[in-house]
Amino acid sequence: MSDVLVLDRVSKTYGKRGPAPVEVLRDLSLSVGRAEVVALVAPSGAGKSTLLHIAGLLDSPDSGRVVLNGRDMTGQGDRARTEARRQDLGFVYQFHHLLPEFSAAENIVLPQLANGVPGAQARARAADLLDRVGLAHRAEHRPAQLSGGEQQRVAFCRALANGPSLLLADEPTGNLDPATSDKVFDVLMALVRDTGLSALIATHNMELAGRMDRVIRLGAPE
Repeated sequence: MSDVLVLDRVSKTYGKRGPAPVEVLRDLSLSVGRAEVVALVAPSGAGKSTLLHIAGLLDSPDSGRVVLNGRDMTGQGDRARTEARRQDLGFVYQFHHLLPEFSAAENIVLPQLANGVPGAQARARAADLLDRVGLAHRAEHRPAQLSGGEQQRVAFCRALANGPSLLLADEPTGNLDPATSDKVFDVLMALVRDTGLSALIATHNMELAGRMDRVIRLGAPE
């Protein structure tokens, strides 16, 4: 199994020049294989979000390497990192962050247009993804007209709109009640499996973590 993501001895410290620097990650290494779904479990303050930001090329490590689809991204410039985020990565957060003035379908179309996809093709892709998550009938509804679970399902579709090879998710069901969380997680896993996507999913829910292929645990900070 080839690796989609490799973090090689990654370290990150905040406030290094201040009176109380905080070492968040130290020589951390992990990998996510192709079509593998990995759970990232960590207590608050253990560096989970920092790790995801580094893996998603939103932040840079102080040392170590970030390799995405065999390409070392560590020393790449802003343009190359932005292109890799647009082409290779999908992001899902605890809160859906949908654009309130646009419909569900438009929220999925917009990232495709930004990636140069023709409008008709982008709309067809949005319709297909919404159908996969059972929301074809809600395509023209704005986020405020959708339930929390529906909003998050639209966010999943948006994350997959450009056909990424790796999904990074930070507590994607953490803002939902337990019953809705289970249903929405089932939808996410079905999407990931059906598309052969790789995923690194942070969660506090050990029951959900146990349904993934592998669990990586980050320890509490010292």
